[in-house]
Amino acid sequence: MAVMASASASSFRRDSVLDRFAIGLSALCVVHCLASAVLLALLSSVAGVLLDESIHQFGLVLAIGLGALALGRGIIVHGYMMPAAIGALGLGIMGGALTLPHGTGEIVWTVIGVGILALGHDLNRRAVI
Repeated sequence: MAVMASASASSFRRDSVLDRFAIGLSALCVVHCLASAVLLALLSSVAGVLLDESIHQFGLVLAIGLGALALGRGIIVHGYMMPAAIGALGLGIMGGALTLPHGTGEIVWTVIGVGILALGHDLNRRAVI
């Protein structure tokens, strides 16, 4: 019985690490979006590189993969669907933002989506602990 409890506690810590990593990735996304806007205003030649569409697509693919792993594992461990549903909403908003032209609207919707996704990961982390 003690071995099972120890393995379960280890699994909870690993899940918490995944969610913390995902929250950190969300924070980096916000920094990227805001930095891109500032750099666009200050250094238009550098901002062209940071606003490259492939960076956004790669970031979304990474967010979807990490979200599926961490939030999906959370459903298995604690059985709550709400963190995954909130995370999926955030990912959907982020994906929708990719369809917008570069500019303020895209940045605002991406930051909203990232914030909602981070909320889902935080709820998932709290449910596991």
